[in-house]
Amino acid sequence: MIMITDINQLDFDKTYSYADYLTWKFQERLEIFKGKLFRMSPAPSTSHQKVASNLHGILWNKFKNHSCKLFSAPFDVRLMDKKKSTNDSEVFTVVQPDLCVICDENKLDQRGAFGAPDLVIEILSPGNSKKEMKYKFDLYEEAGVLEYWIVNPEDKTFLIYVLKDDQFIGIHPLIEEDQIKSLLFPQLDFILEEIFN
Repeated sequence: MIMITDINQLDFDKTYSYADYLTWKFQERLEIFKGKLFRMSPAPSTSHQKVASNLHGILWNKFKNHSCKLFSAPFDVRLMDKKKSTNDSEVFTVVQPDLCVICDENKLDQRGAFGAPDLVIEILSPGNSKKEMKYKFDLYEEAGVLEYWIVNPEDKTFLIYVLKDDQFIGIHPLIEEDQIKSLLFPQLDFILEEIFN
């Protein structure tokens, strides 16, 4: 296999596997959605980073003595169709969620996670909204993520989706003064204002 050291050597019309991904040696970050390459957004905005830091702090405190573990980007999550058993040469989806919680330690290895996290949190930035709202929504639902949060720092809104019968069901949208309570993790109970200020 040829080692690729420049992102411009990649063919964005080609289909890639995780085995291909492991050979790439360049600084730019990419995600693979069902074999197709997606560039990561440029450096996140200040509001994105502020929300990510605040959420990380809250979640770290809630999970520090818990068997479930919190991870933040960059952290590779290799997703698969939950109906199939696959290996690295067949895994066609590699994402880097802003934050994720994984309760099954068997999903963790030195490369990141193999399989769906229990909770995934994506924070919108200009340029990534379509990717988070459509493509990743579908990927996370198909992979069996149990709870998916989408945070919009600009509008100060918060969307929660819970997996039920293999489909995400949306909970009432939340705004800055609302209190969030995770259905999956009851200990995640806080006022949204804490993450937006």
